[in-house]
Amino acid sequence: MQIETERLILREYRTEDFDALYEIVSDEETMQHYPAPFSPEKTRSWIDWNIENYQKYGFGLWAVTLKPGGEFIGDCGITIQNIDGEQLPEIGYHINKKYWRRGYAKEAARACRDWVFTNTLYTRIYSYMKYTNVGSYSTAIANGMKKIKEYPDPKNTVSCVYSITKEEWQNLTEK
Repeated sequence: MQIETERLILREYRTEDFDALYEIVSDEETMQHYPAPFSPEKTRSWIDWNIENYQKYGFGLWAVTLKPGGEFIGDCGITIQNIDGEQLPEIGYHINKKYWRRGYAKEAARACRDWVFTNTLYTRIYSYMKYTNVGSYSTAIANGMKKIKEYPDPKNTVSCVYSITKEEWQNLTEK
């Protein structure tokens, strides 16, 4: 599976992505909205979890690489997440901080949003994040999502949920 955008290629994870992923998810600044940066073991299990998701669901988080050259700069994709007690399809993303503020998360998340609505039966897609994660909720808003709720979350103190329906997406992309 591969998704291409103007500047990016999203592809399935491979075990050899470990070093580039670990650079991102072990970084304190990048992971400031998580309970803790990832250990090497957590990073390996992250890759394995996504490979299992490809087999189970047909999707997961995909490696985000630059074109040309194929440099790994992060991940973005769809996972099934527990959002306020419901198992829901969620777009998530992590971009290496060396590439922040260049629109890569927005571009990758937009491609994932479009992929969901053209390749699955889902009629709504979500993104949720810790209430302090301005970068993540700005990316969600930039891709047409609207805040639909906040809820107390022991992992995040308070989580914010953003969403877009297939109908809203169709109206947005027809313009």
